[in-house]
Amino acid sequence: MRWDGQTLDAPDGALPGLERTGLVRAGLVRTVRTPEFEGVTFHEVLCKSALNRVPEESALAFRWTINPARGCSHACRYCFARPTHEYLDLDAGRDFDSQIVVKTNIVSVLRKELARASWKRDPVALGTNTDPYQRAEGRYELMPGIIRALTESGTSFSILTKGTLLRRDLPLLTLAAQQVNVQVSVSLAFHDEDLQKSLEPGAPSPRARLDMIRAITDAGLSCHVLIAPVIPFLTDSPKHLGALMAALEEAGATGVTALPMHLRSSTKEWFMSWLAEHHPALVRRYRVLYGRGAYVSPEYKQWLRDKVEPLREKHSLTGLDPAGARRVARAAPAEPAPEPAMTLF
Repeated sequence: MRWDGQTLDAPDGALPGLERTGLVRAGLVRTVRTPEFEGVTFHEVLCKSALNRVPEESALAFRWTINPARGCSHACRYCFARPTHEYLDLDAGRDFDSQIVVKTNIVSVLRKELARASWKRDPVALGTNTDPYQRAEGRYELMPGIIRALTESGTSFSILTKGTLLRRDLPLLTLAAQQVNVQVSVSLAFHDEDLQKSLEPGAPSPRARLDMIRAITDAGLSCHVLIAPVIPFLTDSPKHLGALMAALEEAGATGVTALPMHLRSSTKEWFMSWLAEHHPALVRRYRVLYGRGAYVSPEYKQWLRDKVEPLREKHSLTGLDPAGARRVARAAPAEPAPEPAMTLF
């Protein structure tokens, strides 16, 4: 395994054995464990590139992304990005949740890239792979520097997050919005707190995210909400969706986009193990629903749209989707690929 021998019991230690792992070329500097982040190991790396180009053939509404970290401590059972951790010889299950790769020099590298004469100030999206406001941001504080660099270069950007640490940066984001187009979207798919905790054990509670939505709109920014994924037979009832949208309306959300869950490769195995443990009666129904592969049937998609649209109208959540939310809807048909080696580290 590429990471064998790299973790240390003592915090903030130097890494042994780099010469035999090939990670010197990848930019691995050290592995860190601290009491403040129990159960999480940070692998600090030096990246060669901060801006990731989206393939031209993609139907996405943006051409560039930034991912400050790989892996995500939100530990969402359904996360589509899980298979990308396998590129690092880590597993898509618990390693994805607890072995977090952090690009510690990303701000300085980003500033150099934005200063190039070739940079055309195309919009940049954050939160397309893993959450930029996950727990790692509390330690490394990379987002303020990223926001400042984008703003000072005249580059518009969008953020999609379920991390309430974004509230720390609201003053900075409101200032940025006076100079460039800033779009903020929040991911919240659950009204049932017990179910949310079971499926997203490391993520902030629904109430905490509702409070964040209110804080965003109180700061003068619009806030679109991504209700994704909608979990078949668990969160797709009119009662659940109606209660969630009522809460979103009260919190001041400007619009919602609802998307059914898709389960690709190793993410499917990880989610189905959870389903077999907590809702074994649904396993057979899932095998039928996802029998064609990673996506629900067209009939289910239409059924969900028919349930969602009247609720969006009822709760005045029909605001246009910003790029931060729309990107996930458009990205659904494509298989996520690991970032190229030169942009990973």
